[in-house]
Amino acid sequence: MKFIDEAKIQVHAGKGGDGSAAFRREKFVPRGGPSGGDGGRGGSIWAIADRNINTLIDYRFARIHRAEDGDIGRGADKYGRGGEDVELRMPVGTLVKDEDGALLADLARDGQHTLLAKGGVGGLGNLHFKSSINRAPRQFTRGEPGESRELALELRVLADVGLLGLPNAGKSTFIRAVSSARPKVADYPFTTLNPSLGVVRIAHNESFVVADIPGLIEGAAEGAGLGHQFLRHLSRTRLLLHLVDIAPLEDDADPSKDARALANELKKYDAALFKKPRWLVFNKADLAADAADADARVQRILRALRWKKPWFLISAINGKGCKQLSGQIYEFISKIDKKGGRRAV
Repeated sequence: MKFIDEAKIQVHAGKGGDGSAAFRREKFVPRGGPSGGDGGRGGSIWAIADRNINTLIDYRFARIHRAEDGDIGRGADKYGRGGEDVELRMPVGTLVKDEDGALLADLARDGQHTLLAKGGVGGLGNLHFKSSINRAPRQFTRGEPGESRELALELRVLADVGLLGLPNAGKSTFIRAVSSARPKVADYPFTTLNPSLGVVRIAHNESFVVADIPGLIEGAAEGAGLGHQFLRHLSRTRLLLHLVDIAPLEDDADPSKDARALANELKKYDAALFKKPRWLVFNKADLAADAADADARVQRILRALRWKKPWFLISAINGKGCKQLSGQIYEFISKIDKKGGRRAV
């Protein structure tokens, strides 16, 4: 199924039914009086977070959603039937915004309900207007119209850890090494075109979720590559892993320069995302001449970046160092959990 993470829809709640002006007319019941019932309320439109859905593709093609109108009131004190509500099921992690960009709802939990458009109130029948001086009222009220809105839907995947890196840095290979996810892997740039999630199992009841997004390159803010299109999916993560290729194929490549450029693109996109905890993960140690050569390459990059935060050396293609890195990630996330942080799973 095609991954769609943005959509625009229109929602139209149902109109309330009109009240009725009727009188009770039965044999042996003189002066029966008013008996007009109220109209039914219009149907409302709700959004429901559903963990079994992972894309907004349904809302790319079904853009207009209408709820049922309420039924009119009738004589003999019969109230109109209320309109059926409409439930729109959306992926967990969907943001709902109005046409001005204001956030209406953040569907962050499975089963979470939020009202998108409220149905109109039904009108009053004439039985509400009787009094000691108005024995035969003919007044009634019309049902109110339901709310109508244009909404923007934006999906942000829920994950504990997000992967950053240039194209071909080995992000997809890493997620294949530590989880059962099987994103596409090839020897050309931008093999990852859509975000993918993988669950990393440390033990039976110990796991975390990793999100892989398409590679980011210098100039993404101006639309180079895939631009910043998918960076929103890292906004809910608690830790970023910045994968760096220590054995680039180009002779003039400078991994430290590339790492600094990617960090600048991250800062341009969102200062809050830039401030998230970020670890450097040096990948493709298997392509170095030996362990000493791999370590020397890493140290050169660390000195150039003046990096004082955690870093790791791995080889995602054969899994070397991946288990130890996964254990460190789980420990880090567990400490956040003890402080009341929200888990993706």
